[in-house]
Amino acid sequence: MKPRGTHTAQPSGSRHIRPRCVLALARKESYQIVRDPSSLIIAFVLPPVLLFLFGWGISLDPTRIPLGLVVETPSAVTEAAAASLRGSRYFEVREAAHRAELEPLLVGGRIKGLVILSQQYPREREAGSAAVQVLVNGSEANTAELIVNYVENVLQKEMEHQAEARGLSRAGPPVAVEPRIWYNPNFESRAAILPGSIAVIMTLIGTILTALVVAREWERGTMEALLAGSISRAEFLLGKFLPYFALGLTAMMLVAGVSVGVFGVPFRGSWWVLIGVSAVFLTVALGLGLFISTATRNQFVATQAALIVGYLPSFILSGLVFEINSMPPPIRMLTYLLPPRYFVSALRTLFLAGNVWEVILQDTLILALFAVVLWTLTIRKTRLTLE
Repeated sequence: MKPRGTHTAQPSGSRHIRPRCVLALARKESYQIVRDPSSLIIAFVLPPVLLFLFGWGISLDPTRIPLGLVVETPSAVTEAAAASLRGSRYFEVREAAHRAELEPLLVGGRIKGLVILSQQYPREREAGSAAVQVLVNGSEANTAELIVNYVENVLQKEMEHQAEARGLSRAGPPVAVEPRIWYNPNFESRAAILPGSIAVIMTLIGTILTALVVAREWERGTMEALLAGSISRAEFLLGKFLPYFALGLTAMMLVAGVSVGVFGVPFRGSWWVLIGVSAVFLTVALGLGLFISTATRNQFVATQAALIVGYLPSFILSGLVFEINSMPPPIRMLTYLLPPRYFVSALRTLFLAGNVWEVILQDTLILALFAVVLWTLTIRKTRLTLE
């Protein structure tokens, strides 16, 4: 018969979870979050800052490109072509009579392209076909290609408009393309970047913050006090997981609300589905952070590892900014092993297309598989001993 008042220690590897113990550990970790200014900054200050940078600082929409224009022989024809370029929302036109005035600006990067309407341009236009020289700076390959395509498109439309005004019929191409753009009809890069930016922000909160929690306990010497309570690994990890899980979901809703309310990004899906998918991804990010923290036991090393393993892949290799299909085959294959790829896909689908279950369920199931693998590794790696 066991004497009253005695306590039987529970082995750290026991699978029995005591809810009161988990809540006590979660409360202790919540107090630590409130007392630590860096945690609050990362959770509530950094996400809006990153969101405004993504919304206003990163834009793939080529508007107001500085463009030079040289008209060698002024005429009604060249004036119409120049007016079409001036009126385009894509360009800020700077004009000159000679190319020598604008070529130094192109070399110095003050203009991105130079359009030259030669002396033969009016005659060639009257004959039905005209050549226009476009000089671009190839050091910015994407911008250079866009300038060439946009100049060609603007001048082509101007020629068709002039022909219609004269009542002339122009022989068109054998196939007339009438594009209809679904989900993002204005080609706004903000509508694609801001939903995906939630993946970067949640990776920062989930991975970097939790990468410090276990390492901090070891460095500050408070792990011994926790071990004295005979807690199990499951209780210890759940106590660390719950506060940051709530913190991450709160930050996600904040960022999503700002994206829709401030930046006008459409949201066509269900908020409950968004919360569910985000919860699965956050479980992955928290598992990765706790695994790093448990494996390193050093805050500096854990921070560097979280940046390399968590933040950089979520920004570079998730498809947020760079198109995955344009990456080299080895890098493209690597993206299949990165959870942010699937979360960005699910986010863009929810925001722009709605509840497309074929995409959302597939991405969520893959994220759930990542969560199972990472938490299995984290539980096995966690050792509640002083060795």
